[in-house]
Amino acid sequence: MSRTGHVMGSSAGRRARADYTGGVYGSMLASSVIVGAGTLGRFPRLELVLLLLLTGVAFWVAHVHAQLFGARLAEQRLDRGTVLHVCREEWPIVNAAVPPAVAVAVSPVLGLDVQGALWLALSVAVAGQVGWSVAAARKSGASRRLMAITAAVNLLLGLLIILFKIYLTH
Repeated sequence: MSRTGHVMGSSAGRRARADYTGGVYGSMLASSVIVGAGTLGRFPRLELVLLLLLTGVAFWVAHVHAQLFGARLAEQRLDRGTVLHVCREEWPIVNAAVPPAVAVAVSPVLGLDVQGALWLALSVAVAGQVGWSVAAARKSGASRRLMAITAAVNLLLGLLIILFKIYLTH
């Protein structure tokens, strides 16, 4: 079963799986990693890039495992197709870590110090979180009003993470 409650691999399940929950989740995860790294003081950029990407991969593996374990409990046959489907379904968690990692990597070219790189990456992660949620709403056929609501909710959640960063670093 997928997170939407549909049996993996069914055509109804594929149609209903129009959300990007992993992308929203991965963006929030990236924001949290950035905030945590920023509270440790001086943090080398390469380490933060690797931490963002590797944390995304670790959480992707955990989500794939949880999905497959759940399918096994539901007594579904776990064949290669099912495993690959779940891997693809959860991949947005990793995708969401890439833009903030790229932001950190290019920050020296932009003349940013480490704190500037952290703020840029955090902004990119929050923008990604909002973008993933709007893409999910749009793909599922939501109205403009519902797309605006999901964007606002995700922006507020992102701003909450930013407030945590401000509080923890001052």
